[in-house]
Amino acid sequence: MNARVFRDAYGVPQLQAGDPLALVYLQGLNAAQDRAWQLELERRRFLGTSAAFLGAEAAPWDVFARQARLADTAQRCFEALDDELREWNTAYVEGVNHAMPVGAARAPEFAQTGLTTQKWEPWAPLGIWLAVHILFAGFPSKLWRTHVARHLGEEAIELFSSEGPRTAGSNGWLIPGSLTSSGQAIIAGDPHRFIESPGVYQQIRLSCPEYDVLGLAVPGIPGIAHFGHTGTVAWAITNAMSDYQDLYAEQLRRTGSSVEALGPDGWKPASRHIEVIEVAGADPIEIEVIETERGPVIIDNAEQTVSLRYPPRVTGRLGFEVLPKLLRATTVGDVDAALETWVEPVNVVLAADTSGGLLHRTAGLVPTRHESNRLRVVPAWDADHQWQGWYEPMPRATVDGPAVMANARELAAPMGVEFAAPHRSRRIRELLGSQPTWSVDEMPSIHSDTYLGSAGSLLDVLAGLADLSPEAVALRTELLEWDRRMDASSTTASSFAAVRKALVSRLADRFAVLEGDAGCPEVFQPWIDPLTHVSYALENLLGTDLLPEVNVSWLAREALEEVAARKPRPPWGETHQLSPLHMLRGPLFAPGEEPIDLGLSGDHHCVMSTSSLPGLTDVCIRGSAARYAFDLADRSASGWVVPLGASGVLGDPHHHDQLPLWLRGTLAPVHGELTRVESSFEHVVDGFGAVRIVEADPDRDLDLIHGWVTAERAGFWGMGHLSRDEIAGIYRFLDSVPTHHVYLVYLDDVPTALLQTYDPQADPVGAAYDIQAGDIGLHFLVAPGDPRPNFTGNLLRVLGQFFFVHLGHPRVVVDPDIRNDRAIDRFHRTGFVLGSEAKITYPDNTTKTAQLAFLTKDRYLGG
Repeated sequence: MNARVFRDAYGVPQLQAGDPLALVYLQGLNAAQDRAWQLELERRRFLGTSAAFLGAEAAPWDVFARQARLADTAQRCFEALDDELREWNTAYVEGVNHAMPVGAARAPEFAQTGLTTQKWEPWAPLGIWLAVHILFAGFPSKLWRTHVARHLGEEAIELFSSEGPRTAGSNGWLIPGSLTSSGQAIIAGDPHRFIESPGVYQQIRLSCPEYDVLGLAVPGIPGIAHFGHTGTVAWAITNAMSDYQDLYAEQLRRTGSSVEALGPDGWKPASRHIEVIEVAGADPIEIEVIETERGPVIIDNAEQTVSLRYPPRVTGRLGFEVLPKLLRATTVGDVDAALETWVEPVNVVLAADTSGGLLHRTAGLVPTRHESNRLRVVPAWDADHQWQGWYEPMPRATVDGPAVMANARELAAPMGVEFAAPHRSRRIRELLGSQPTWSVDEMPSIHSDTYLGSAGSLLDVLAGLADLSPEAVALRTELLEWDRRMDASSTTASSFAAVRKALVSRLADRFAVLEGDAGCPEVFQPWIDPLTHVSYALENLLGTDLLPEVNVSWLAREALEEVAARKPRPPWGETHQLSPLHMLRGPLFAPGEEPIDLGLSGDHHCVMSTSSLPGLTDVCIRGSAARYAFDLADRSASGWVVPLGASGVLGDPHHHDQLPLWLRGTLAPVHGELTRVESSFEHVVDGFGAVRIVEADPDRDLDLIHGWVTAERAGFWGMGHLSRDEIAGIYRFLDSVPTHHVYLVYLDDVPTALLQTYDPQADPVGAAYDIQAGDIGLHFLVAPGDPRPNFTGNLLRVLGQFFFVHLGHPRVVVDPDIRNDRAIDRFHRTGFVLGSEAKITYPDNTTKTAQLAFLTKDRYLGG
């Protein structure tokens, strides 16, 4: 199979390669080309070095990442992988390293911040995965509950039970073949996360002889972890909302430069060292990194000292061995078996295959321990709070009808404390039961449903109010007659949101005692904000009997009167606008580009979950990070969409071309018309002609290539003794790998030269010198013909445009045979700087002594 990149009409990459290692290298290469800023940002975040270019605002995260030992944990988990998996993961990293300088040249954020690329560590994907998911289980909620109990009493510890302020949730549903028009299952849904720019999911197809999988990949991570379709089996996940991270109150004592921590067996040594965090525009921050037998200390101040215990740090496992197994899965049984070693995050999984197999289970690693560990910070010195083992077997369910997962208190209930309200899962089940059969084309009708199941609790309070003004009576009547749909065009939906907001604000004022940082670092403040907790716990607060001193009816009356007095309200979509998060608060639309109306339907508890902070703003910052509908009858009939687009580069045609579809709740086809992505290039040189560079086809162009490489002038290529079939095999191999490329160079449409490029990381030349990220190697052969003045020099200058301007590589390396004086002289006169001589050994054990030479982009453009 040839190594090729195709893209559909939305720029979605479909990658082909000859084997899994070549394919995962190509995946890394593609990710760096499309998402360089996102990838490097996420890498710097797990390393705790993002403040060095983002400034003081990023410093709190860097402090946490260093103290939580994310980078060290990632390296431990990488080293625990078997050799085959380390090789697979490293191939992805090599692809990223090769293309990152090219991708960085396209991404304006690098120039804006002064960020430069660095060579990735082999464990960088594991570090990115940790950084993305370390807060996924919401352990800071334990800081909040401890804070609440301290100020309101133990009985109030679950008063604000709700879907937490930063917890990510999702919708997912499986419709068995008995309930579909095709007779095969459908899996559909949408993961809910903060809507980021670039987006957290990348649509992709990965194809090699061993497998052909499409799905939603996480940029920076090899394979397809969460949502995939191999043709015969498909799977999808939601957050199980389980609790698998603990916080321990620590007592430390210092003796000179060493630290001891009090545990169940007395005082034991704790590790300690100092790290320095660089901060752009400010002084460096020196931090103390301490780790006890429980885990790394993430809070150490006058008010409290707290350590974090989390499974990857304890076990040295992250579950990455599952990723290549999922790509090879052909049945539900394969998916099920693969997930047995999954670690983090803990997920609920749905899967179906073309043989009728169905799966509904949880996957991940959850410790067994004292019940109070799951609620709050617990004492490190109390043996009752130690981990006792792992929860097993992981809960699973029989699928005998439509299966739904929406973070509610269902399958994963034994392993968690705080789950999503049941409104989304109830509504999806209600919709699925509304007709006898379904097709994949009908899935957007569920994705885009705007019925607000949580509206009833507030409407019931409003219905019981008395002594209202005429304006408030009219507004209440309108609300009680409302269909409870949060449609962008609805003014009643907007009025409901305004009343809710006004009530939340008043309720939050009753909890002024909870204001303040609770002795927590800034990075945890979103979990310690009373207004946020009141917003999400509104239903519980309206129905609780734990607040006898709070007159909820009176507060609701005030809220209703306030909104009624300033009617009319605009449509919901005028204030409920999408606001994607960008680390630099960069624009969504390029200069001169016509903006798109970002008005949204939906709300937090709708199936079309578009979340704001109800007590603070209507602006949407969280929603469907992707939507998908996988058809087991015909994979090509499946659909998907992401909020922005395939590219993370502002101004690229595919930066946000899916946004109109996403706003409407519709899907793009997974198999649109494909276009092969080629590095064709043309440049006109005055007085010389039009030079065109196109990818060679090893079959179509074999006669030409054979004639050139076996000609006398190509003696240093060492191919003169090879047969036509042997040369065909060589060039078919080069065509099958993503690290080497073969081009024909045309002058005024006449084939003139052969150009071969290579990634030095995947070529014997790379062992002979210190490779820099983004290096590209060059072999160049001018076709036989009559000599022409400065002919080769003109061609080489055009190649410089091709490598440095078109492809964006920062440096070119050449390795002519040391005896090839003419080639060495020509490269030197073109601007190449001669390096060392090197003995290069090829896979067939032949060798040559080469004269290495280098040309940088800056030298070429400056000369």
